[in-house]
Amino acid sequence: MSSPRPPLVQNTYHRARVSLAGAWSYIVDPYETGFRNQRNWEPFPQEGAPKDRAFFLDRRREGAADRVEYDFDSSPTMQVPGDWNHQVEAIRYYEGVVWYRRRFDHAPAPGRRLFLRFEAVNYEAHVYLNGSLLGRHEGGFDPFEFEITDAIRAEGNSLVVRVNNRRERHTVPAMTTDWWNYGGITREVYLFETPGGFVRDYHVQLEGGESDVVSGFVELDPAHEGVEVEVAVPEACIRVLATTDREGRAAVSWRAHGLRRWTPESPVLYDVVVRAGGDEVRDRIGFRTIETRGADILLNGEPVFLRGISIHEEIASVPRRAYSREDAAALLGHARELGCNFVRLAHYPHNEHMARLADETGLLVWEEIPVYWGIDYANPAVYAAAESQLEALVRRDRNRASVIVWSIANETPPDAVRTDFLRRLKAVVRRLDRQRLVSAALDRTESGEDGGYSLDDPFAGESDLVSCNQYLGWYYGTPADCGRKQWRLDPGKPFFASEFGAGARAGRHGPREEVWTEEHQAWLYEEQLAMLERLPTFRGCSPWVLMDFRTPRRNLSGVQDHWNRKGLLAPDGSKKLAWHVLRAFYECVARREARRAAQREETSA
Repeated sequence: MSSPRPPLVQNTYHRARVSLAGAWSYIVDPYETGFRNQRNWEPFPQEGAPKDRAFFLDRRREGAADRVEYDFDSSPTMQVPGDWNHQVEAIRYYEGVVWYRRRFDHAPAPGRRLFLRFEAVNYEAHVYLNGSLLGRHEGGFDPFEFEITDAIRAEGNSLVVRVNNRRERHTVPAMTTDWWNYGGITREVYLFETPGGFVRDYHVQLEGGESDVVSGFVELDPAHEGVEVEVAVPEACIRVLATTDREGRAAVSWRAHGLRRWTPESPVLYDVVVRAGGDEVRDRIGFRTIETRGADILLNGEPVFLRGISIHEEIASVPRRAYSREDAAALLGHARELGCNFVRLAHYPHNEHMARLADETGLLVWEEIPVYWGIDYANPAVYAAAESQLEALVRRDRNRASVIVWSIANETPPDAVRTDFLRRLKAVVRRLDRQRLVSAALDRTESGEDGGYSLDDPFAGESDLVSCNQYLGWYYGTPADCGRKQWRLDPGKPFFASEFGAGARAGRHGPREEVWTEEHQAWLYEEQLAMLERLPTFRGCSPWVLMDFRTPRRNLSGVQDHWNRKGLLAPDGSKKLAWHVLRAFYECVARREARRAAQREETSA
């Protein structure tokens, strides 16, 4: 049994990189020919399955050119990062295997260690360098890396990646999703170097509650004892020294005197410098607290209302998977224009640019893993995949002030096995990060003689933020029913409406009772918001969804055409009527919250 991989290197975002972006050769392999051991092909073993062989190398077998049935050099190319669906029309709907090849030169400096990092490959990746298997990764939205110090050549390196985006029952997500299954090397690929001993991981954040203490740790690779570690915040004249233990880990803490708190209105970030041995890492970190008290969500000890919107990681106008900082700026810019102070990044981990740009622009963030419809909760391999994706997300973004909610599931029908699955995931979050809220987007329960709504899901009692997806007025009832519906909610916890909405084809108009019109969608928003405002524990919402997005499940010809039409924006960015309804509501809420904050200041003075 192979030993577990060490945690991913923290903050490669601010380390020097050598990008491998650009044109990669590719071969579409629907019959899995590349994993067969066939005569006249150059074989090399697949990890963990010696009987299987992969023959898609980047060179022809000497003396057998007339018998070669593949050749990367004569194959077409596509851009990496990027999904294959929007780049190659013939495989727009393809789910299966595609092989990629990229040649490059690189000579690391003497005494330096070299790593190869993929920010995401959807879904399964086998990675080979110069004919040798580096390893396999499963998970379509989380980063992974390999140390290649001893495998690199100064010239003529060949990087081959087998990518498989086929949906399977044993994967996370499973067979059924409601978004486009973009395949390929969908995010950045790059090399980065470190000293022989370096900072692998670190975490610093304000402790919760009334504390004014910043605490955390620094972890070194290799794990030497007795190494001096320095954490500095130059702008605040903070310099803390600590010494590593036998695990190569040093605990740090200091009083937060003089540190201004990060808020959406004033998203203050500090340069934080971590030094150990010959390594130095710089980051931009904000300091704030987030907690709940009764039905309130408290940011830095003050009540906050989450004016949110749900977002898919897609540039709808192309359409394609979003991956760049410019893509993140476009999506988050729409949220800011809408009047949001909060975004729900659904239904999977988005690229790192999203959380980092939210730090800079002052947007609170909900991040989520794809524990979604049809998960096989009884399968240990499925749990292991979910835990791996959750751990990678938390480790990557736990220094981001903007991230306040880790969501571990969406619309998962409750039973004992599933609830135990979620409880185990919650324990993983608490082990890695105790300073944020844990939640999941749950379903409402209709019960009682009046058909009222409640949250009987046992995981509601485990959540810090009680969140609910409900589509009253769209999938059941009409918008008018919102005014008659009663809710039975825990008075001691904040209630968050994680989804509601209605579909509308942009430009389609008619009476408000006519479905698929902009008028019907706007009416639904008016009635939903009025209903939610009557709930005494209502503390925010993230309606579904910012922009129309691609999905094979939505097949109504002339209306959906493989698009989910619940967006407030059309794919071309034009605003539907419901956009203006939600924006007006958020403007009203923002004014109300500002008045309450002013009153609290007067009272405290």
